[in-house]
Amino acid sequence: MTPGDERETREAAPNARALAATYDRIAEQFSATREYPWPEVESFLDAREGGVGLDVGCGNGRHAEPLAARVDRVVGVDVSRDLLGVARRRARERGYADALSFVRGDAAALPVADATVDVGVYVAALHHLRGRDRRVASLSELARALAPGGRALVSAWSTEHDRFDPREGDAGFDTSVDWTLPDGETVDRFYHVYHPAEFRADLEASGLRTVEAFVSSGNCYAVVAPGGSSGSDGSDDAG
Repeated sequence: MTPGDERETREAAPNARALAATYDRIAEQFSATREYPWPEVESFLDAREGGVGLDVGCGNGRHAEPLAARVDRVVGVDVSRDLLGVARRRARERGYADALSFVRGDAAALPVADATVDVGVYVAALHHLRGRDRRVASLSELARALAPGGRALVSAWSTEHDRFDPREGDAGFDTSVDWTLPDGETVDRFYHVYHPAEFRADLEASGLRTVEAFVSSGNCYAVVAPGGSSGSDGSDDAG
């Protein structure tokens, strides 16, 4: 891929196309409310470096920007063409477009070669995938893409968020959250809200190795490595 390109991969699955249609409709307004990177992402990126970075579900590029400061080249993947348009514009305006390639693609079929990603970010996107099989498949795709010694930060909405009532058991649940457009029309958005134990179980089922898992600001987070990785850098391995 040429840095700065926006390309479309093979046709996405039907539920990915539905997700794309949702975010294409709200892209400009949604992006205006997503200006800054999350502190958890900034902490994860601190002192990391590498050749290739990957931002899965990159949206308007708010996390691709700090990632671009840590690696030689960033690939941003999102299913929404209009959000990618916002991301490209943002990168040009802020002077880091030459370090990025934006690709329209499905998180469950990443357009990235095997074992090539040194630093990955998959934040606030996993929970939009319908069905456990697709969510685990997308995590398996991240495992496939990570290079030996590579690390990624994954996050999803948690049942421990204060907007949800406490529930018994360790299962998450599906829900929808409306987005209200300026004309008053509402757009329905799907979420799977993860129980932290369920989140860890899906990571394990994917072939990723969990280095660290925690809950912060109502979200499940995990620093992950490719399955079977021995943690060659040694800098963030538990125990």
